[in-house]
Amino acid sequence: MKEIRLTGDCPGERVDRFLSENMADLSRSYIQKLLKDGSILVNGRSVKANYKINEDDEITIQIPDPEVLDILPENIPLDILYEDDDILVVNKPKGMVVHPSPGHYSHTLVNAVLFHCKGRLSGINGVLRPGIVHRIDKDTTGSLLICKNDRSHQILAGALKEHSITRRYHAIVHGNLKEDTGTVNAPIGRHPVDRKKMSTKAPGGRHAVTHYKVLERFGDYTYIECKLETGRTHQIRVHMADIGHPVLGDAVYGPAKCPFKLEGQTLHAKILGFIHPSAGEYMEFDAPLPEYFVSLLERLRIRRG
Repeated sequence: MKEIRLTGDCPGERVDRFLSENMADLSRSYIQKLLKDGSILVNGRSVKANYKINEDDEITIQIPDPEVLDILPENIPLDILYEDDDILVVNKPKGMVVHPSPGHYSHTLVNAVLFHCKGRLSGINGVLRPGIVHRIDKDTTGSLLICKNDRSHQILAGALKEHSITRRYHAIVHGNLKEDTGTVNAPIGRHPVDRKKMSTKAPGGRHAVTHYKVLERFGDYTYIECKLETGRTHQIRVHMADIGHPVLGDAVYGPAKCPFKLEGQTLHAKILGFIHPSAGEYMEFDAPLPEYFVSLLERLRIRRG
């Protein structure tokens, strides 16, 4: 364990804010985790994130040694959209879990990336999610950003928190949307009864905004683009279901039976854009639609006539 000691010189300031401003190598979220774990002491005692420091407070930061990574690299082919020394952008296939979790400790995107990057990934999110800045659902396809070092991870995680990363998804939804464009502004939280689901009716839900526009109409179905302003779990799936237009193939938030042979929802993370953490220039990536999605669109066009 490594210890860092410093003296509080901003009386009245919250300890988490003070440390994030004075410890450039530690993200604020990591500082808050250390506070929650009791690894940050003020005058020898653990404090909460909202503790307001006094002049000459002695602050000790105990940084635990890195855990030994025990998730095994696997030689799984990756569809790479872009790669350099800082970042990797991949086009995730349907059916692949992003990171290991109970029941999914192998054949995940993390296993594949560990092999490809030879373990050279940021460690901010711990041993189960190395390099992972954001994630998409198992049956959602498309662009995903991975960081190879902690500096890039901190910068891009901050951009994600500030909603300055462009994320546009393509989806096919049930029904015929009345308007060509619209916005769903409804908080999202864990469903009060079914803990595997999210809901706009959950108490204490977090602010969530999805903008959508119609790309093509098929009568019973509509092909749309959704732009995320926030990034909550299952956000597009929950928001579209909430306005009566669930994503086609989504058995969790939509009809249990699907008229097409699909494996999960027709949702694809198509556009991903951000300012490069080293170059400082805006970059944007377009993940091609998967074959099943293209084929389904063609079938719907034939049906429409």
